[in-house]
Amino acid sequence: VQLQASGGGLVQAGGSLRLSCAASGRTFGTYTWGWFRQSPGKEREFVAAISWSGGSTDYADSVKGRFTISRDNVKNTLFLQMNSLKPEDTAVYYCAADRTPYDRGTSHYIARYKYWGQGTQVTVSS
Repeated sequence: VQLQASGGGLVQAGGSLRLSCAASGRTFGTYTWGWFRQSPGKEREFVAAISWSGGSTDYADSVKGRFTISRDNVKNTLFLQMNSLKPEDTAVYYCAADRTPYDRGTSHYIARYKYWGQGTQVTVSS
């Protein structure tokens, strides 16, 4: 599975961005998708995850109520709608995928994701 993230950019605080992650290759049977982010000098952290059906989602507390994860299985694309952006949301955002079934207890674990996109930069100015 190959993942290609896009949609990052520069936005003012309070603004919105929509990230996309296009999947190609053997996407059938890819069960769990996630978004992570990494700021300079910090470890990569969980942002959101979604099940194959889209019926189950999970969010980091820092983005709950502002970010929405979704997916289009026909187009094999993952999305992250980011609203009310804050300067602390500035980071490189990575999409990830894993073939194991969605599990809310482990959806935020970096180690469970086998496939990763290249990252897209999001910069929020104050």
